[in-house]
Amino acid sequence: MKLKYVSVGILCAILMLNIIFTQFMVHQYFYENYTNTLIFGGLNIILFPIAIFVYKKTKNVKA
Repeated sequence: MKLKYVSVGILCAILMLNIIFTQFMVHQYFYENYTNTLIFGGLNIILFPIAIFVYKKTKNVKA
């Protein structure tokens, strides 16, 4: 399997995790669990630089 296909899979997984964490964050905020809201918001913030790193790593790979 080519590295670009693996990278696209990783980026899709990161996007899926971002969607899940955002949904959990909104749900916890609605029920006034602010500690959990901050945890899921922090996880979203942590995933963003990881996605940028994966994208830049695969952008330089020759097809």
